Amino acid sequence: MHHFYAWRGGPKFWASREREPRDPGFSLAYAEVINKHQPSEYMTSHMVDDFLDSTAMPKGVRTRQDYRKWALRFADEFEEDPAKLWENPRSRGELNEWRAKWKDSPKQHDYAGTVAVRILNWARNEGKISAHYCDRLHRIYSVDRSEIVWTDADRHNFLEVAPDWAGRVLTLACETGLRPSDLVRLTRDNLEKFDGMERFRVRTQKRGRIAHIPVTPELRTLIDATPSDQSILLVNDRGSPLNAVSASRAIARYRERIKDKLSDPSLRLQDTRGTAATRLLRAGLALNQIANHMGWSLRYAASVIEHYAAVSPSESAEVLELLGREKRRRESKTVNANVNAQ
Repeated sequence: MHHFYAWRGGPKFWASREREPRDPGFSLAYAEVINKHQPSEYMTSHMVDDFLDSTAMPKGVRTRQDYRKWALRFADEFEEDPAKLWENPRSRGELNEWRAKWKDSPKQHDYAGTVAVRILNWARNEGKISAHYCDRLHRIYSVDRSEIVWTDADRHNFLEVAPDWAGRVLTLACETGLRPSDLVRLTRDNLEKFDGMERFRVRTQKRGRIAHIPVTPELRTLIDATPSDQSILLVNDRGSPLNAVSASRAIARYRERIKDKLSDPSLRLQDTRGTAATRLLRAGLALNQIANHMGWSLRYAASVIEHYAAVSPSESAEVLELLGREKRRRESKTVNANVNAQ
């Protein structure tokens, strides 16, 4: 489908499957919108167009796609309104009324507001508008999956029913803690040796940070089982590289077959991060390194690892001892720092 706008950033006046519409109504619609709007007036749709071309757009490919989709929906809704609309306090109500279209889908409802406010913040900072009144919109979506982790039993049950290629996805996720978008990009080229230790060096897409992930015995087994002529570590059953969506769907597909055997029937690929945090602690990473890698606070990282130990009795004693040792090390370091400061 091709969308036609009166001018760059201007209102949309036509949509057609043809790149060059021959319908007489096309010209009439164009003439009507030109007469209705003056291109010299800075419209909301023009503001959105400028935002999409700016450096304020997120770096991750998937996030950029999502932002573009919602930004264009926002532009379509308010295409006939000048950008100055948002300088009026009543505009907050109009934005809430628009996103209420998705009130039956809390996640979409909140995401619509997130993108709209991101655009308005950018416009205010760039001087496109002098102010806006849409900060801190109420949110209706909330989820806390901090206590949902893949236990050893969950992994065992999954690997029994999943084909090898899908099992590799789960194993790699549980051992690295990488988000799906980073997981599917992992190759042999990410491997390096440092101080006699083999590790993955990865620049994460979401935050752009460099993560150093030790190669655990299970990771080494996975790497060794990868065909020598295959650089990327994760492929589907046809040997083609996976993307973040297909990797997540693979986990969900085979999870459905064993829902009654899982510690939580809603387990998903992203829930491997708690499992991975525990693996990284056992591999020798300090708590602050794990927290930095996961994008968590120290307290949250310790809480997740402690919960994992509680639901994985087979390794609870070892994990809790490692966690306690790490906590004592940090406390001692803090005390010494305070003494030196005095």
